[in-house]
Amino acid sequence: MAERIIRIKNYIGGQWLDSESKQTFKSMNPAVNTETVAVAPQSTQKDVDYAVKTARKAFDAWRLTPAPKRGEILYKASQLILERKKQLGELVTIEMGKVINEGLGDVQEAIDIGYYFAGEGRRSFGQTMPCELKEKSVRTIREPVGVFGLITPWNFPIAIPAWKIFPALIYGNTVVFKPSKYTPACAFKLVECFADAGLPKGVLNLVNGFGEEAGNHLVTHDGIDGISFTGSSIVGKRIGATCAKKLKKHSLEMGGKNCVIVMDDAKLDLAVEGALWGGFGTTGQRCTAVSRVIVHKKVFDNFKKKFVAAAKKLKLGNGLKPTTEVGPLVNLDAVQKTHEYVRIGRNEDKAKMLCGGDYYKNGECKKGHFYQPTIFTNVKPNMRIAQEEIFGPVVALLQAENLKDAIKIANSTKYGLSMSIYTENVRAAETAARDLQSGLIYINSPTIGAEIQTPFGGLKNTGNGHREAGGIGGAIETYTEMKVVYNDFSGKLQKAQID
Repeated sequence: MAERIIRIKNYIGGQWLDSESKQTFKSMNPAVNTETVAVAPQSTQKDVDYAVKTARKAFDAWRLTPAPKRGEILYKASQLILERKKQLGELVTIEMGKVINEGLGDVQEAIDIGYYFAGEGRRSFGQTMPCELKEKSVRTIREPVGVFGLITPWNFPIAIPAWKIFPALIYGNTVVFKPSKYTPACAFKLVECFADAGLPKGVLNLVNGFGEEAGNHLVTHDGIDGISFTGSSIVGKRIGATCAKKLKKHSLEMGGKNCVIVMDDAKLDLAVEGALWGGFGTTGQRCTAVSRVIVHKKVFDNFKKKFVAAAKKLKLGNGLKPTTEVGPLVNLDAVQKTHEYVRIGRNEDKAKMLCGGDYYKNGECKKGHFYQPTIFTNVKPNMRIAQEEIFGPVVALLQAENLKDAIKIANSTKYGLSMSIYTENVRAAETAARDLQSGLIYINSPTIGAEIQTPFGGLKNTGNGHREAGGIGGAIETYTEMKVVYNDFSGKLQKAQID
């Protein structure tokens, strides 16, 4: 094992460095919890200071580099990620736990976002508009914000960092990147792709460590102009409050309590398949995971029977095995949190557990953080298991009288990230698309599967209104500032709005 352990360093100013403290921490394989995946530097405030100083020093040269040239470098980075896709996908599975097809999909998202934003080097359009005065023009241009701090989670350890790094860099910002302490190897290997692509020194800096020290110092640092964070609502709110006090630009992508609505005219087998994938894919560890299924009363019993039968057949195990359908949770805390919510569900009035509900310790799974796919029925909208984000393989079934009732139940939580409806009725589909309080709406598909060319984000406690990824209103709003430029070529003083 010792020969396989990845020895990680920080990346600051184009150099691979240990932490100033020389202290380290380990990331572990959640499928085999005694197996060390990587040893990473435990960064201090001094490491963050150095990374911010380095990024600030590199900013002017990078922002003045023509955007198409920046795009060429990012295109090379995307190609390198593609070339290393198998290695990176396997690493995602080993370090985070998701099954190999999802690990490879995680990497594919990074490739897609990379190619898309490399193209933004020739596509970051401003606007021209008519001017009310003669011989005077007006236009808007986009400019970088400055030095960005990027803080990313463990559940998409390649994709989400790429969602942030590529747009931040193409628009001319420099970056200090702090990944999750649970997936430092994935971050290390991703940053290697940018370094090997020829990114100038100091433009992208990697600082490993814990949120309490490295992450918090990055957020509060006066040398940081913007923060992009993906993680829990509790931490996101603290970051938002800190950034607001400093008038620092910030983008927060936080929790979700997503749902699938199944109407009485739905293709039931398709709805079952979608709810199964949405609820237990990534072992429920997605911000877009299906944790509530709201079923019309006419088909509730039939759906329930099919859904439970399908969940019981899911194969748990090490994600590297091609037959595995559900991998482990990321760590012991995640397993214990899931189990505590199952206990809460069991104790809530009239809720009934239909399957699962315990640690999974069969065979090789004894060595990992596995939990049985769990389904509750007789769930009411106000119950905790129907209101709070669990982030594990637990799905609550709720019964609805009609479409209006289903939409009311769907909107009853403090989150609004992703919702879907299964129906063959166009009017029902369009009504749901109009009335569901959610940033993402899917019709006849589950709540997961967003594409990179569309803005990604949610409403209410899910975020602060900024969006990730591409499209109008996407990442360009986070990583750029708009500037309006007037040019008066009349040769005389002209006074706007003066008769």
